[in-house]
Amino acid sequence: MSWYVIVLEIIFALVSVGLMACILLQKKRSDGLGSIAGMANTAETYWDKNKGNSMEGRLYKYTKIGGGVFLVLSLVICLIK
Repeated sequence: MSWYVIVLEIIFALVSVGLMACILLQKKRSDGLGSIAGMANTAETYWDKNKGNSMEGRLYKYTKIGGGVFLVLSLVICLIK
C-alpha cells in the first residue's frame, strides 16, 4: 500500500468523524414531508432570511461541504485501490 493511499484514508476518517459531528449537532426539524408537499407555513421571517449567519446555518453548510468531500474521497480511494 502506497503512502498516498494511507494519507487519503486518514483524511477520509477525519472527514467522516467531522461529518458525523456536524450531523449530530444540528437541531431536529419537525417539518417532515409537509415542507416538501407545500403544506408548511411559508411566511418568511427575519430568522429565516438570516439563518445562514447563525450556528445552525453554518452547520448546514459544513454538512453539505463535508458530504461532498466524503463522496469525492470515497470515489478516489475506490479508484486507487
